[in-house]
Amino acid sequence: MSTRLKIKLAAVAVIAITLLTGCSRRLPGQPSEAERWRAPAEIKDFNQLYTQSCAGCHGVDGKLGAARSLNDSLYLAFATDEAMREAISKGRPGTNMPAFSEQAGGHLTEQQIGLLVSGMRSRWSKPDEFKGVELPSYTVDEIATTNISTGNSRTSDPTRGAATYKTYCSSCHGTNGDGGSAGSIVDPNFLKLVSDQGLRTTVVVGRADLGKPDWRGNVPGHPMSAQEINDVVAWLAARRQSTSVAVNKGDAANKSDHSACLNMK
Repeated sequence: MSTRLKIKLAAVAVIAITLLTGCSRRLPGQPSEAERWRAPAEIKDFNQLYTQSCAGCHGVDGKLGAARSLNDSLYLAFATDEAMREAISKGRPGTNMPAFSEQAGGHLTEQQIGLLVSGMRSRWSKPDEFKGVELPSYTVDEIATTNISTGNSRTSDPTRGAATYKTYCSSCHGTNGDGGSAGSIVDPNFLKLVSDQGLRTTVVVGRADLGKPDWRGNVPGHPMSAQEINDVVAWLAARRQSTSVAVNKGDAANKSDHSACLNMK
């Protein structure tokens, strides 16, 4: 093959490639930009991030999952951006909510966590609905959390919480919290799976998807005060501890009975 022919063939190849590129034509099997594989840390699309990390528990479009609905305008007005980022980053120890940040052993970068928070707000929040509404504070008071185990808190009191429970909650959950039309609220399995913050959020925000009213709707015309919210959360947290003790004693008794049977054999 002569040098001139080689030059002509090379020129034709260059022209063909240029034409294909200019026409935005893809070679057979070549993925589109949307189909191209990306490393997990490169994903910047909210829908993909939410579907992969959140939808399994919180439901498609943030509703009707096993866990709390995130597509809830009251919840999004109640929870701060910082609180949402922390929950995603660190999870809720002792519950089924895992930590998703890379620093905590998860797979999400700080930027991706920020995209999830901003994406939920831009799609599902309705701030105009709560203009002029004085929302209770989001966090469980640190002093209350510290002293729930002793019952000596100045800011929350399980004893007062028992009375508060009867006023606002017993009509659905039963006199002692272990029954009623809405089921038990002191079931040890439930209490082991929910944090104090989760209890507070449910008391304040309710569960519209389950028919549970928010803090304003338990007794018509009589919203719960900040003190009453603190107290009923303290009462529920105290029940978690008392039921844990009872369960542990029961397990010990079962082990003792089992050992006796082994010895008899």
